[in-house]
Amino acid sequence: MPVKTLTGPAGEVLHQLDQPASSLPAVSKRDLEQALEAAHDGLKRAPARGLRFTAPPAPPVELVLADPDAAAWAVAVEHTAGLDTPHGVSVCLRLLGLVALLADAAWTRPWLVLGGEGVDIHPQLLRAAALVPLNEAGGFDETALRALLPPTQARGANT
Repeated sequence: MPVKTLTGPAGEVLHQLDQPASSLPAVSKRDLEQALEAAHDGLKRAPARGLRFTAPPAPPVELVLADPDAAAWAVAVEHTAGLDTPHGVSVCLRLLGLVALLADAAWTRPWLVLGGEGVDIHPQLLRAAALVPLNEAGGFDETALRALLPPTQARGANT
């Protein structure tokens, strides 16, 4: 199913899908890694972005990425996976959800790995974020995401 892209008078961009966010496909861990690399390499100012999911009879769900950083992350995904397919939109939502989760959920700290070029996200957390189903609002169910992670792994180990 194609994604309809509309541009507003101030340059804002809206990506519209005629399906709920919860029906977006899983992606690969590599999709998220490439999007993260692109975002780190070239965070630039970007116009506001939005995502609209329409699946009657449910009311539309609209996500507005007014934050300049969130819009820039969406541009990074546009350059790697594209935002013209459900797959690309799924990569975008998962990347934004992962960034928000890392900022807000203390339990994720041990899943950050210090590396030679800064902090990396543990591959198992990336894999879980790539595979966990999205909810109707396009976000993660933390319980479902955590269920995809090893239950008693020594958190913070660089393995």
